[in-house]
Amino acid sequence: MSSLSILCSAAVTAGVVSGVIALIVGAVIGILIYGTLTSKKIGKSKSNAVKIIEEAYAEAKSIKKESLLEAKDEAQKIRDDANNDAKERRAEIQKQEERLDQREEYLTKKEILLDTKSEQLDNEKNKLDGDKVKLEEKIKEQEEIKLQITEKLEKISGLTKKEAKDILIENITDEAKKDAGILVKNIEDEAKENAEKLARNIVVGAIQKCATDLSSEFTVSSVTLPNDDMKGRIIGREGRNIRAIESVTGVDLIVDDTPESITISSFDPVRREVARLSLERLIVDGRIHPARIEEIVEKATKDVEKIIKEAGENACNDVGIYNLNPELVKVLGRLKYRTSYGQNCLKHSIETSVIAGLLATELGVNVQVAKRGGLLHDIGKALDHEVEGTHVSIGVDLAKKYKESEEVVHCIHAHHGEVPFNSIEAILVQVADAISSARPGARRESLENYIKRLQQLESICNEFNGVEKSFAIQAGREVRIIVKPDQVNDNNALFLAKDISKKIEQEMQYPGQIKVVVIREKRFTETAK
Repeated sequence: MSSLSILCSAAVTAGVVSGVIALIVGAVIGILIYGTLTSKKIGKSKSNAVKIIEEAYAEAKSIKKESLLEAKDEAQKIRDDANNDAKERRAEIQKQEERLDQREEYLTKKEILLDTKSEQLDNEKNKLDGDKVKLEEKIKEQEEIKLQITEKLEKISGLTKKEAKDILIENITDEAKKDAGILVKNIEDEAKENAEKLARNIVVGAIQKCATDLSSEFTVSSVTLPNDDMKGRIIGREGRNIRAIESVTGVDLIVDDTPESITISSFDPVRREVARLSLERLIVDGRIHPARIEEIVEKATKDVEKIIKEAGENACNDVGIYNLNPELVKVLGRLKYRTSYGQNCLKHSIETSVIAGLLATELGVNVQVAKRGGLLHDIGKALDHEVEGTHVSIGVDLAKKYKESEEVVHCIHAHHGEVPFNSIEAILVQVADAISSARPGARRESLENYIKRLQQLESICNEFNGVEKSFAIQAGREVRIIVKPDQVNDNNALFLAKDISKKIEQEMQYPGQIKVVVIREKRFTETAK
């Protein structure tokens, strides 16, 4: 490769020299031609040409000499660089060979070590296989000894293996139940000591801040007349007036022997209110005929609708909810004429909303969701006489129809425990509903329903094994159960109380809470003679 570089450099130098000579020769020829045209300067031109040629040859020779020297220097430099590169490559190759030799030596040692380890593992495996065989033989011997001991024990005790196992399991189960009962009781006592105080303070504080009036009412179902002669005028000739009233209002008028009174019968509280207002205005007006009846009823209907709308708006303002759908506000206002066990549903909804909001504030959860859920939890009762289904399902459909949030819909759906709770706000709405409906004076119920509920409560308690008697006391708020002491011990009494309370929750509907008390008493009697 270095020789080729030298040859290339020489060829370049020769080319340069040849070019210079050609240039000089061209110049000479030009001068000669010019000399022939200028005969006067021929002699001088010849002498100058000879001189120029000599100088050109001398300069060309000098350039050639310098070019050869430079080419030799360049060739020597290239040769030296090539030698240095070769030395460096030989040194690097030698280092790589040394590293490969070391790597090969390391791998050889490692291979020898692995062979040694493999041999040791094979020896240990053979040893473990031998130990395994011995262990299996010992286990087999132990099983045989265990079987012989079991047979001897069965002969001595007169019990089979299964019978002895059942007795052992029963004893262990009783002991575990005893320990579990003690542990559960201790945990419950500790939790109640701390939780009841806090919960009581929160609930009492919410009720105290609410401080609403008693909302118990009787459904208005009769209209007072100025005199008995008015009955005849309301009935009209051949009953045309009373038929007109019933046809336009959709209610039934009951005219009986009750002095100076007419009873209005209808499942729709709004229709009943329209009929009441219409009758009162007809009595005051004195003009009672079909045309006047239709006119009065139409005005009364508009007035009641206005009252309903205002009642819904006032309810929203009372609890601080201002973005309720206008149609939902109208449905809410219909609760003004709806009662449940004598309790006005609209006042109950407002009270529930306020209590739920106060509880949510104390617990640090979403106050608006709790208040909104409390206000709308019984909204289905406004239409339960028109739409099939429970008031809960109707309320859920209404809330979804008017784009209420999922959290509010869940509060409505879960306030009677029909679905599992998935938010604290829903639990607070149920608690507020129970507080509002269960406090003294809030609701009334008929004697017949009251007796049936107490009988059902005692009947559920008497179904459990070991129960001797049960007594519903405190208007059904508490039931006391006397158990047979020889069938129910102290630990089982705790579980019995839990089972009875769960069954009451599943099978009965009741306002508030029912306290279940299990009493176990054992008496020892002896007569002195």
